[in-house]
Amino acid sequence: MASSINNCVLLLDLPEKALAGIDLLSFTASPRFRGVKNLPCGLHFVFAASDSALSVRHGAWFYVSPGTGSPQVFVKRWDAQTEDMVAETSQTEVLRWKANLGSIWKDGLTPYRQTVQEAGSAEADYQEESQDWDELTSRITQTLLSRICGLNPDHWSLTSASSGLMDLDTIPGLQMSNSMQHPEKELRFLPIDLRRTWRVGATGRERTDAAQDRSWYLGDLIENHSQAGDKRGREFEVLGELQFAFLMVLTLNNSSCLEQWKRILSLLLTCQTAIKERSQLFLELLRTLRVQLSHCVDLDGFFDMAEVGGGFLRPLLRRFRKNLDDFDGKCKSDMMDELDELEDYLQKQFGWERGDLFVRRGMLDLEDGERVEMDVNDASEDEEAGDYAPTVVDLTPAQLKELNRADTGSEKDAADSEDEAELDDMDQRY
Repeated sequence: MASSINNCVLLLDLPEKALAGIDLLSFTASPRFRGVKNLPCGLHFVFAASDSALSVRHGAWFYVSPGTGSPQVFVKRWDAQTEDMVAETSQTEVLRWKANLGSIWKDGLTPYRQTVQEAGSAEADYQEESQDWDELTSRITQTLLSRICGLNPDHWSLTSASSGLMDLDTIPGLQMSNSMQHPEKELRFLPIDLRRTWRVGATGRERTDAAQDRSWYLGDLIENHSQAGDKRGREFEVLGELQFAFLMVLTLNNSSCLEQWKRILSLLLTCQTAIKERSQLFLELLRTLRVQLSHCVDLDGFFDMAEVGGGFLRPLLRRFRKNLDDFDGKCKSDMMDELDELEDYLQKQFGWERGDLFVRRGMLDLEDGERVEMDVNDASEDEEAGDYAPTVVDLTPAQLKELNRADTGSEKDAADSEDEAELDDMDQRY
């Protein structure tokens, strides 16, 4: 038995009928369940909740190192008092479990897989899901996890209620702690503020341009907030955070991660000059988004991709295609192919109209319960809403001074007119 033991993660002390999961697969734990074996190398995410219907889930990332050395055993334990999944810190306990793996290997540990195999299905189904996980985590690094979740190797943890500071005031009911004994973790996201995407000191036209093309702001985030050791790594850290945020929505239903996912997409898909300067980043973005959207059906209402207008994503993709049309580079054809494939998927899966990415036909639920098919044929091509609404630009001190001078003159003229009117009125009365 010992010779067949390989990498595994133990999930101990889970309550009866607890929700458990690893990567893209979740299930109800059986009484004999103790963990998952046959783990491939790379990053993995385990999560659990005391009940499958419970909204608050707890999870942790860990990393299986490549190599042919002794099997790696990761020990996680459910703390019934705090209802949290914690790492086993006692090396004595870890060694004890490692020495006794043979007793639970066959009946207590389930083989790693990423789909529930149906009767008669082929083993290739597992491989397809495993490739999805690899694509969904291709740019997530240990450096990124440490920045967002804190320096705790092989137990980068968070919960459904963990949040970035920017979301505390925007998500109703979200607080940084459940209690004084068990505070929620702050997620240290890239500080994206789409209301201010220009450099300090920028004025007038420069601000307007930076609000319409957010390439400068993207570069500023990459250079000053990403933590990878090399320039290319810092660039792809933005995509890694997009992948991290999406997966935490998928597995934990984390609302703050959903907001950050939207912010990153809103930033990337409204860049123009960066498409040429960082073409590989945008090529991978389109590939990643295609795989992510294929899993949106698993998000239990977090996304309504088939809603009329296509939600927040439709105008972003429309703007990106327009920017891509103005781009001239050797990667343009590859990006156009990826965007076309993405549009084809949205058309087939969600009914999006091919070309302008507008939902022109869909079912509408009436108050009496009847469903009717509606056509939307008068959508404005130049709709100015959301991120593309007219931008309010702050005036420079010189412009304010000039404006005040003009206003003062107008006020003086108005005051003179009022004085003359009063004098005329006095002449008439006296």
